[in-house]
Amino acid sequence: MTARELDAAGITDPALRRAYTHCRRLNARHGKTYFLATRLLPAHRRPAVHALYGFARWADDLVDTHDSRGTPLERALALEDLETSLRHGLRTGHSREPVVQALADTARRHAIDPRHFHDFMSAMRDDLTVTDYPTYADLRGYMHGSAAVIGLQMLPVLGTTVPRAEAEPYAADLGVAFQLTNFLRDVGEDLDRGRVYLPADLLAAHGADRELLRWSRDTGRRDPRITRALKAFEALTRDVYRRAVPGIALLDPVSRPCIRSAFVLYAGILDAVADDGYDVLHRRAVVPRRRRAVVALDGLVRIAHARIRHGSPPLVTTPHSPGAGHGPDAFDLAAPVRREAREGRAA
Repeated sequence: MTARELDAAGITDPALRRAYTHCRRLNARHGKTYFLATRLLPAHRRPAVHALYGFARWADDLVDTHDSRGTPLERALALEDLETSLRHGLRTGHSREPVVQALADTARRHAIDPRHFHDFMSAMRDDLTVTDYPTYADLRGYMHGSAAVIGLQMLPVLGTTVPRAEAEPYAADLGVAFQLTNFLRDVGEDLDRGRVYLPADLLAAHGADRELLRWSRDTGRRDPRITRALKAFEALTRDVYRRAVPGIALLDPVSRPCIRSAFVLYAGILDAVADDGYDVLHRRAVVPRRRRAVVALDGLVRIAHARIRHGSPPLVTTPHSPGAGHGPDAFDLAAPVRREAREGRAA
């Protein structure tokens, strides 16, 4: 977290500043695509986004069964401790755990419904025991807590031009679209963690199953039945993106470039998977650096246009939002964008 961002957000307490900075590191390390998009937000909104995503990453790491640092029981106890800390933090506004401290402060400043955090923790508990999903409906039930509520948490930070409830379904769908994209990209890695997020009925409709996925992962060989199932999952994911896209226009104009960029970059992962021949069981598809740079530059142009046309009004949907530092710093954004462009040309 830069001092300028913290100052713009009105975060002055030294311990709280350290907590937000810790969350920013987690977001930068685990969520490179969204971290880049977050830099397109006005400076005073970035700390809250880092707090939300930092907490989500922290909890997700605790339940990652591919992590050899603890047994399943130890991970369950660690998650229970985190949830206890979360409840205390949301109730009192204080916690000795940095990610919880930053999250509690963000929830207070932006009046985020605590229910969204509890639903998220419920999904994390599912990840301790549930290793596959019979149907897409079952998967959607899980994703309400693991993905949809992330979009709902973000909405008060981003701000809307309509009553928040009108934008919520689109925000939830966008969170789901992002997670479905991750599921498609990470099929092989998730399988190594003991999880299959492709619904069993979708696999079966194309003659595939968990055992066939495991065979392909272990042998390095491909099978057309798996490819057909992956294409069907991609089509399902693109349909969720189509449902989510109208919600971008409902956001505060100065927030739209961030979410539009995240939308384009995540959808670009689907393109990368297709370009790679749906070989996700054997290697991870990535969006080329040059493409990331182009999207970021487009975001900068959209920011300039939004500031000229709309200015930078305070959030009307966020009662406790600070009023300082509304605009993103063009120099702060341009440096990583130029670096992305140079690396893209070198790639």
